[in-house]
Amino acid sequence: MLPNPLQLVQQITKLQHETVVRWHACAPDNLYDGLLATVCQQHQFNFLLWHEEDIARSPDVSDVRIAAVKRSIDRYNQQRNDWIEKIDECIIDRLAEEGILPRVGARLNTETPGSATDRLSVMSLRIYHLEEQLTRDGADETHRSTVRERLARCQAQHADLSQSLAELLDDIWAGRKQLKVYRQMKMYNDPTLNPYLYRSHRLAG
Repeated sequence: MLPNPLQLVQQITKLQHETVVRWHACAPDNLYDGLLATVCQQHQFNFLLWHEEDIARSPDVSDVRIAAVKRSIDRYNQQRNDWIEKIDECIIDRLAEEGILPRVGARLNTETPGSATDRLSVMSLRIYHLEEQLTRDGADETHRSTVRERLARCQAQHADLSQSLAELLDDIWAGRKQLKVYRQMKMYNDPTLNPYLYRSHRLAG
């Protein structure tokens, strides 16, 4: 039986919140099973990507370090996108197991459940780091006031997106909307499509 959509989204957002807190104290882990294990792995790449991007923007980091960080960002971003698709594939597999097919004329959505889950993941990271700013040493009240305003906006967006994802899953469960996986086909990481990569390969040969 497919999980209740609202309860599933609550499990996803709880996972994302709890792991962001835990991973700031220990190495990223994955303590989940099934679809939630896939969600956790995708979320982990967002976590790693977020902190590499912080390093990349530091004026105190050497050019050599920046180059290494940029390559890490590229790799994590590719993995992040790959695992968005894996979330959608997990859902499609569950639908097949339950024998659920889209109705005739079922519409497509502008984003998939995997994409919405990715946005919730990034939002959980943003909320965590905004909350950090409220207790940052040396921050004045003007800074905290700005942070509180942004935090409230992010929390409202998180709530709205959570509700929208639950509604989308409900439509998919009922066959009112169909789910497809569209391969993102990032060209910059493909050695057969990125001219800098295939030219370098040809010169090396």
